[in-house]
Amino acid sequence: MTSLSPKELIGIFPLFDLPLATFLHEHGESKTFEQGSVLMKPGQFFKYAMLIVSGRVKLYREGEDGEEFFMYFLESGNACALSMMCMARSQTSTIMAVAVEETEVIMVPIQYMDTLMKNYSAWYHFVIETYRSRFEELLTVVDQIAFKNMDERLEWYLKRQAKSLGKTLTLTHQQIAHDINSSREVVSRLLKKMEKTGLVSMERNSIVWMGEEME
Repeated sequence: MTSLSPKELIGIFPLFDLPLATFLHEHGESKTFEQGSVLMKPGQFFKYAMLIVSGRVKLYREGEDGEEFFMYFLESGNACALSMMCMARSQTSTIMAVAVEETEVIMVPIQYMDTLMKNYSAWYHFVIETYRSRFEELLTVVDQIAFKNMDERLEWYLKRQAKSLGKTLTLTHQQIAHDINSSREVVSRLLKKMEKTGLVSMERNSIVWMGEEME
């Protein structure tokens, strides 16, 4: 049983209806991951679908030499489409998912997946919407890598972070470099350039986004 009532679940996941929220309240399991905890890793079989109640999870792929390819973040009200897909096809994960802050999730055991898809239309629509939104987000990431230069990618990345976290971003230059597949030196140089043009303000332990907000 989860720690959240059906009404609280609907408040976090607006696509849920009362019958679905009641089922997840009774059969889901609440779990909290500390910052830095690994939620999934390559080669792992999934026994649960994960619904994000609060916090933030970073999904990325690791290269052979340890480099990271950032994919997207999961936040409150999101679900992990990859965990759902891997469970449905009995496949292992090919990505890493790490909590970048304390994160509460609802774990839905795999044995309930068929019941949810067959008996709860709200779950079906939630899964389809999860697939659609994650696919669109991945397309945006691919477009940024394929068609944008590094300063455009950095500007898009900071604007995206500001939309989720607020304009004051406590991100290190190294963290940003990992996420946009660059080097710390390049990121530092581009941030100085952006500061001169008024897009960011560099504080001692943070970066303040001063540009336009993402729609």
